[in-house]
Amino acid sequence: RKTISMPSASIKKEIPCSKKNLIDMVLDIEKYPEFVPWCLGGKIHTKIDKGNTVEIIADLTIGKSFFNETYKSFVIYDKFADSIHVTNIGGPLKHLENKWTFRQTGDSSEVDFHVDFELKNKILNVLMIKTFDLGLKKIAGAFEKRANELFNKT
Repeated sequence: RKTISMPSASIKKEIPCSKKNLIDMVLDIEKYPEFVPWCLGGKIHTKIDKGNTVEIIADLTIGKSFFNETYKSFVIYDKFADSIHVTNIGGPLKHLENKWTFRQTGDSSEVDFHVDFELKNKILNVLMIKTFDLGLKKIAGAFEKRANELFNKT
């Protein structure tokens, strides 16, 4: 019996703005519907600053044609590692994990984004694997465009 692998991918981008600005933008989950493809809603339920880390529980509603789901995620921002780690709490995903790492390089920042997930629905999972890479490139492109719009006003 062949097991279906989980879609997973990584993208690295250099974006001409400060790492602090990028981190703030990624943590501003309620603004995602303004620029993230297929994101219909974002809601932060709790945000707790624990000193070295900030812990957020948030909902994202993702939709495309017949598919529309809200999932809850647990977000940890590690101030020292300059990383954001996201895992799912329930919802349509059997498993979701994504990790952002940020590194300042002069006037730019290097962003490393890794994601892997598995949907509970096997058929949707297969469809997602097929379109996943393209979707991720689109999403990464949207974050880059947003950062340029917000932080590189000439």
